[in-house]
Amino acid sequence: MLRRLAPLLLLLATALPLPAVQPDEVLADPALESRARDLSRELRCPVCQGENIDDSGAAVARDLRLLVRERLMAGDTDSQVLDYIAARYGEYVLFSPRGRGANLILYATGPVVLLIALGGVLIWFRRRTAAQPTPLSAEEEARLRRIMAEPDPITPSGAPRSPR
Repeated sequence: MLRRLAPLLLLLATALPLPAVQPDEVLADPALESRARDLSRELRCPVCQGENIDDSGAAVARDLRLLVRERLMAGDTDSQVLDYIAARYGEYVLFSPRGRGANLILYATGPVVLLIALGGVLIWFRRRTAAQPTPLSAEEEARLRRIMAEPDPITPSGAPRSPR
């Protein structure tokens, strides 16, 4: 029975995600460790594709995790830690870049383009005029009266068409 379950348990164990944080990186203070983990989830690994340093197994991610913990143990606030790392690695490492400098342009571009597009549509609707029908000429009026006076071929009584 155990021989049958062993491969299944091994397969199940390998399917579970393993945390990238090594035991030697864990802080003794649970509050500081929780802050370190939260900050590590906000930082992008510089060598991985869109992975935070908390989940990354790369060596540079390990170094960054240790750096976060060192800064927290030194008494830095969360924003000071993020500023410190962003100053050294660039704002690319922040999953939520700050809204200042060149990033402010990126944040403002979307709403500005949307407002310009809405303004353009509004102006287009206001300038658009309903097409005024041109009056019928005397010949067209006479032809219309003749057509309306003819009996309706669909109606069996042969009654003249009624204007709709």
